Amino acid sequence: MLDQLPVEIVERIVAKIPDTDLIAASKVDRVWWQEVHDREAYKRWKNYATTIGDVYCEIRALGKHYIKRKIDWITFEDVNDLYKRWINRLTEDQLYIMEKMLRNGMVVNPQERETIEYALSEQRWGGDPWGLGVV
Repeated sequence: MLDQLPVEIVERIVAKIPDTDLIAASKVDRVWWQEVHDREAYKRWKNYATTIGDVYCEIRALGKHYIKRKIDWITFEDVNDLYKRWINRLTEDQLYIMEKMLRNGMVVNPQERETIEYALSEQRWGGDPWGLGVV
């Protein structure tokens, strides 16, 4: 039955699968593989990158407000710590997807492969994979 599902239905199902089960879903059949590999995994990877960038911009804006004395030190520290934890969580989730894609042969671009391997290495050693300075 799963091999007879229309692609549109597969797209909807895959979009709702949590990150932790996404790669496993690609093993159902070729249509599922293509949906996960060609669309959903890359889409999630990019969404994480965009969100991390947005949060990083918020951190920078918060720092500027603090420097201009528009917010007090306690508020700055609390919000800044919250943003840092959020970026760290998003980075972990993004690297999880990237690592699973790499390990399951979904990354064919050598530059993407190198980026993933570098980021995973940085994370393993407690570094900042994206060089944002928010670890």
